[in-house]
Amino acid sequence: MNKIDLAGKCMVVTGGARGIGYAIADRLVRSGARVALWDRLGDEAEASAGELANGTIACAVDVADVASVEAAARRTREAFGRIDGLVNGAGVTGPVKPLTGYSAEEWRSVVEVNLTGTFNCCRSVVPIMQENDYGRIVNIASVAGKEGNPNLAAYSAAKAGVIGLTKSLGKELAKTGIAVNCITPTTAKTPILDQLTPEFIEYMRVRIPRDRFVELTEIAAMVAWLLSEENSFTTAAVFDLSGGRTTY
Repeated sequence: MNKIDLAGKCMVVTGGARGIGYAIADRLVRSGARVALWDRLGDEAEASAGELANGTIACAVDVADVASVEAAARRTREAFGRIDGLVNGAGVTGPVKPLTGYSAEEWRSVVEVNLTGTFNCCRSVVPIMQENDYGRIVNIASVAGKEGNPNLAAYSAAKAGVIGLTKSLGKELAKTGIAVNCITPTTAKTPILDQLTPEFIEYMRVRIPRDRFVELTEIAAMVAWLLSEENSFTTAAVFDLSGGRTTY
């Protein structure tokens, strides 16, 4: 593993208790960063923080709740003194069914976690980054946000919104020391697959030219670089992790 230098940097990873978020947090810790795991699975986040060590802390956070996010931002700033990086990884797929079968509440809950949650975290953390005129934000979007997946309208729409938010915020902050980018991974083998049917999982796999799902370590490697000082120019950009499914 190439070591990307993140020594002395303080990072937040939402959805960090397991899956993609945990893999990213692990890579960051191995690169020298201190990490705060924000996850609504508070007990799992505490356990994961203990595994990662290196001063990793855990905060029980519902990213869809403004007060919860603001409290976590305050606690993290108090613990670390600063926040240099934010990875918005918390997400849910929601039910797999036609749009007309969604209830208003099902739609709202998916959008609030995936899109509004990203907004809430950026809104709380950016002012802390501005204190030092430095920061790196990586939003976890999805190939679904580029192409749309049938029977997954709320998730696809929310992730498309994350892409748009990334481009907007990146341009707002382009004259500062803060970079904002997003990644659009294809499916990875994480607990989020438990929300999907085997048929839908296979539907996604056969559309990947690499003929396999992305590995968590591959996602973590790209995110680690995007969070580093080496990424000093690129902002408001979308980085593809689809194995050739999308090339834009």
